[in-house]
Amino acid sequence: MHSLTIAELSRGLAAGEFSSRELTEHLLGRIEGKGAELNAFISVTPDQALAAADAADARRAAGQAGPLTGVPMAHKDIFCTRGVRTSCGSRMLDNFISPYDAHVVEQIQAAGMVCLGKTNMDEFAMGSSNETSYYGPVRNPWEPTAVPGGSSGGSAAAVAAGLVPAATATDTGGSIRQPAAHCGVSGLKPTYGRVSRYGMIAFASSLDQAGPIARTCEDMALMLEVMAGFDPRDSTCVERDVPRYTDALSGDLTGLRIGLPREYFGEGLDPAVAGAVDAAIDEYRRLGATFKEVSLANSHLAVPCYYVIAPAECSANLSRFDGVRFGHRCEDPVDLEDLYKRSRGEGFGAEVKRRILVGTYALSAGYYDAYYLKAQQIRRLIRDDFLRAFEEVDLLLGPAAPTPAFDFGEHTDDPVSMYLSDIYTIAVNLAGLPALTIPAGFSGKRPIGLQLIGTHFDEARLLQAGHRYQQVTDWHHRRPEAYA
Repeated sequence: MHSLTIAELSRGLAAGEFSSRELTEHLLGRIEGKGAELNAFISVTPDQALAAADAADARRAAGQAGPLTGVPMAHKDIFCTRGVRTSCGSRMLDNFISPYDAHVVEQIQAAGMVCLGKTNMDEFAMGSSNETSYYGPVRNPWEPTAVPGGSSGGSAAAVAAGLVPAATATDTGGSIRQPAAHCGVSGLKPTYGRVSRYGMIAFASSLDQAGPIARTCEDMALMLEVMAGFDPRDSTCVERDVPRYTDALSGDLTGLRIGLPREYFGEGLDPAVAGAVDAAIDEYRRLGATFKEVSLANSHLAVPCYYVIAPAECSANLSRFDGVRFGHRCEDPVDLEDLYKRSRGEGFGAEVKRRILVGTYALSAGYYDAYYLKAQQIRRLIRDDFLRAFEEVDLLLGPAAPTPAFDFGEHTDDPVSMYLSDIYTIAVNLAGLPALTIPAGFSGKRPIGLQLIGTHFDEARLLQAGHRYQQVTDWHHRRPEAYA
């Protein structure tokens, strides 16, 4: 059962081949057994999961089941879940039990899915390797010496290892697409505002977006139909109808115009990744797509622009974690200033402190115009590059990451080199566009991901293009040998 996709599990449940309880018990056994060495979960919730599975079986027996009823999944530990620890991978929130559910959690519960627990992540979603989690690093199921990518590495590793068929994730600068690429699974970053951020602990509010990680584009379409939609509790959530993404999957790609950004195929791209992308281009040609080279002339400014805006917003968002209202509080503070200093000093890890300091500096008096305002102006140029490209083509295609998964410790002493691992994903967040990553090959044992980028609210076309590719390739069917 652990090797089946959501669509296959849904059909199995509907046909009575197994119950949701049997499926849930099987996956909980994998999480507690061989899956434990991956460290993909921060919290496992067997009692709640089995109760939800029984409720799903009862719902199905009553003839009230939907396509996702009874299907297990996991939430990234950045989503608030009522009565369950929501740590965001940080010591600061190690003792935080949320009194409410995030919008995404509510939607998935309403669909009858069964949550097995909360997945590990970089602290407050800050990282590209899952090495900054307070709960320790997540292992890549394909090779234990390799990182799973960040910050949704726990979700990606759990899906790749067959611990869950799908998981929620978030993407601020590539945190769905880069770990999906490194773990050989599929990940979708929707348009900014397509999915409510209510109850999702904020890192950089103008960039954060929730999305699914699963094995196939069909599964991501099923998940997005549930996750997307207007929520008045999030002022940035767009009031717009949610299409039936699964209905759009079957169309052919004849005449689809795909752009190849020349800036994505230059220096720094690993030859194995370049070869996999070239092979994918050939597959799309055989499917009827046409290609055209386009330019994203300001893409070289994306990383420096992002690392002004994101830290600036994180320094504001994380100011609420002060040890006074909730979160970690130091022992025996001598006065209020001591309470603030030691609570935050003890609660936050090194990468979070680094970004708070950078962001506070960028927002400080005398530097706001030189850094934050200038970065926002560059952000507009980057967005305009994409919009000009989409006047000529329907989608953009390129690598998801410049290299396959790297080893633990390879970039920990050089933050800038770590930040560059997101060089092909960050600009998408600055422009608020949707994009997905799908498996497209291997370098040795390590997966390679292909990235497709669409214009705003064009998730249906993205999922269709990804689905057609997965119908003629088998990269998404490959499983890590140790977790087959």
